[in-house]
Order: sequence, then structure tokens, then C-alpha cells
Amino acid sequence: MKILFKNARILTMKDENIINGDLVVKDNLIAYIGKDSSSYAPFDRVIDCQGNLLMPGFKNAHAHSAMVFLRGKADDVSLQDWLFNVVFPREDHLIGKDIYYLNKVAYLEYISSGITACFDHYYYPLEGAKAAEEMGMRTLLLATFDQKYTRGEALYKNYHYFNDQKDGLVRYIIGFHAEYTTDDSLLKGTQETLDLLKCPFFTHIAETKKEVEECLTRHHKTPAQYMYDEGLFKYGGGGFHCVYLTKEEVKIFKENNLSIISCPASNLKLASGIAPLTYFYEQGINIALGTDGPASNNSLNMFKEMYLAATLQKVMNNDPRSIPAFEILKMATVNGAKVMGLDKADVLDVNKYADLIMIDLSKPNMQPVNNIITNLVYAGSKDNVKLTMINGRILYEDGKFFLNESVEQIYQKAEETTSRLEKEL
Repeated sequence: MKILFKNARILTMKDENIINGDLVVKDNLIAYIGKDSSSYAPFDRVIDCQGNLLMPGFKNAHAHSAMVFLRGKADDVSLQDWLFNVVFPREDHLIGKDIYYLNKVAYLEYISSGITACFDHYYYPLEGAKAAEEMGMRTLLLATFDQKYTRGEALYKNYHYFNDQKDGLVRYIIGFHAEYTTDDSLLKGTQETLDLLKCPFFTHIAETKKEVEECLTRHHKTPAQYMYDEGLFKYGGGGFHCVYLTKEEVKIFKENNLSIISCPASNLKLASGIAPLTYFYEQGINIALGTDGPASNNSLNMFKEMYLAATLQKVMNNDPRSIPAFEILKMATVNGAKVMGLDKADVLDVNKYADLIMIDLSKPNMQPVNNIITNLVYAGSKDNVKLTMINGRILYEDGKFFLNESVEQIYQKAEETTSRLEKEL
């Protein structure tokens, strides 16, 4: 299958330059970017971009996709109440098929808003993998050691099953929820699995002041320091949120090439705080953006995350120059790909995966076209996403999904799942 995108503005994200020209996709890879694509003819399809923008898709570097069932159910409460009184009691009734159905709703939202990959952390990851493969969603699954269901042997087997596949849409990595939900058995099992696989480790870190204070009480150490000392970051990885890292912990992140995944909208909605991204950026730490789950955000929209990541830093530092717009755009694309190990889906280039989106520049919020990059960060909207392609397959175009099942069926299954979970409380 060969597709020509002609008359496009192309932002490769290798730098800030925008190219005017053509882009050719052959099967699942980008075959050409330049001024004259005639030597690649004939094409199975020609798409006239009419001066609209092609760019890499957004990478949602932290998500709990299946939590769509809690959208609107867990609002306007503190994080501790949110977790222990609303979320955990309902999650106790989840079964594998629930994740399969609920993830698909989230994937629809990702695809229609230009997100071409997600770093998903939730129960029953194999059901999430099945849903991702069926829908065509590029996904990194964060799997957790479990003494009863997912011991080290299963993690080892699944890790190699997914990661050894050539051009597989789904990859697999190891982590757990947080220090405060981890007992000695889980910690030891995770340590042993990481040593066996020699793979990166990810977890929630320093999301709230309470989390930090309680960790200090339990271990006389802050969360990142504690997990580093326990050897969990021996092979790299990073932390989600990182709102209250100490300077010593930031040094650990810098010296060990760990990444920070910030979720501004979720942290605001739960009043957790504002992560000091400017400081992290100045220290040279890789920063990516995530939406977190639909229960704490409640939308899965990278445009919103970019805007908040940018503007909150300006207020926090009393400096409108804090973090240039292009660096924010990198957090939503290139940096997220680095977190997820997607070195073939980070930028638009020949022999990279054809994971790209088309931005409609003819919409009023993109006019006039003075500066496309700043427009994306400060004025962009999911309504500007005209087309989403993952792995060379167009999944969304001009408001329509192109999937192997109906959107209505996906919604119906999710509604049935949500209703059952409420009845079982």
C-alpha cells in the first residue's frame, strides 16, 4: 500500500523548520519526504493536504485508559478520597473483558485527537493489548508483578512475547502503581523481575505532599530516593507526576537519565500541585506529557496538556519566557516517544513508522498562520486534527473512524460494563 500526501506543510520535529512538499508512506513506513515524489508513483491513494500540516502523532506518556468508566463519577474530591472511596472500590469488581471494552472507548478519543501512542498502566494488560491490536493503537503496557496472578515467570514470558515481535504495535514494560500501594512481596518480585529482564522501571512518584510525608514516615526517605536505593531504577525508566521531587531526587533523575512524565490537567483537577517543569528542563531531564486517566482529567486531550504545561510554568516562575513552545511540543511528541522506547516513531523521517497526523490549518483558531508551532501549543484544539495514521493505516479522517468494528458497538459494550460495575458496588 502506497499513499502520497502532496502539497503539505511538514513538521518533522527533528527541528523547528517546516518543509513544503510531499510525504510518501509505503506499507507501515515513511518512504520519502521532499519536493518531488513522482519517482514513487503509482500510488494507491493520493491525498492533497492543501497546505495543511503533517507532523508526528502525540505520545500520551501516562494513561489509565480503561478508567473511562469513572469519567464523571469521581469529580471534585481529594486524591485520597478519590482513590480509596471512589476508585478502588469500583476497581475491585473489574474483570478482564471490562478492560478490553473500556480501552476501546479511550482509543477512539486518542485517535480523534491526534494521539498515536499511549503508555497504559492498568489492570489486565493482556486484555488491553488485545484491544490495541484490534483497533490499531500503538501501546506500551506497564505490567505489575502480582503474587497470585502475574508472577515473574509470566512477566518474563509476556515481556519477550511482545517486545520480540518485529513491528508489533504493543510493547511491554515493568512497573507498579506507587510506593504507598506496594508491599514487601511486590517490591521484591519487581526487583527480581527487573534484574532478570534488565528493563526500565516506571511508577507514580511524589504526586502529592501526603505521599511524600507518609513515605518519609515509613522509610525515612522520599519516594524517588527510596525506590532508587532499592535498585528499581538500575536499568533506567522514570516517574509519573513528580510534583514534589526534592533537589536530591532531581539529581538522581539527571544522573541516571530517568524521565519525568507530567500530567498537568490531572494534577490541577485533584489539586495535587504544579510540577516545576522549568527546573526539570533546565537540568536537562527528559520531560514528557500524559493525560493520566479519564477519571482525574477528564479528557484525553494532548492540546490541553500542552497549553497547561506551558502557561502554568509562566505563572509559577513569573516569567512569560519559561519553556519555549517548541520544547512543549517536543514533550508531547519526541520526548514521549523516548520515554516509551519508540525510536522508530519519534519524528517524521524515511524508514520511521508512519505514525502521523494532519492538522487543519484552515480552522479559525489556526489563522492567520504567523507561527504554526506556537499556534499548536497556545491555540490548538483536537478539532484541528483532520487525519490520524498509525503504522501506515488511516484510522481517522474528516470526523470518521476507519476501524474493523462500529463505534456504536464500542459505546454499547462500555455502557453495559459501566452499568454492571455500579450495580456490583
